[in-house]
Amino acid sequence: MRKVRRSEHNVYQIHYHFVFPVKYRKAIFKRKDREQTLVEVCREIEKRYEYWFEQIGVDENHVHYLLSAAPKHAPSEVARVVKSLTAREMFARHPDLREELWGGELWTDGFFVATVGEGGNRDVIREYVAKQGQRDQARQVKLFDLSR
Repeated sequence: MRKVRRSEHNVYQIHYHFVFPVKYRKAIFKRKDREQTLVEVCREIEKRYEYWFEQIGVDENHVHYLLSAAPKHAPSEVARVVKSLTAREMFARHPDLREELWGGELWTDGFFVATVGEGGNRDVIREYVAKQGQRDQARQVKLFDLSR
């Protein structure tokens, strides 16, 4: 069972599965330095907001997040904040991305979000996120398990 979190007036256990596709489905995450930057930025977001990244699954052209957020934050707000801050920092730390993405947008306008239960459903999603980036059994999983 995952940690029950507390805020000023709430006790909660909310988990979201987000998927953010890269603009034009460009395969920008083939490089480890970009993956590491993304993880570092997510760690910085955790310090400023009531968001906790449990896992990040990076594929070449999209990213899966398993995260928890306080109930006062709507899923669309969480997506807006994460997409905005990760894009700003990715472009700042990797200026060559602007040329690759013709015009400076990192993420598509849309995203996928689903709530994830504590039981078996959550474990299925965790395994799915963990397998992102795998093309066959011999390839290393690009998984960043951020649970504490």
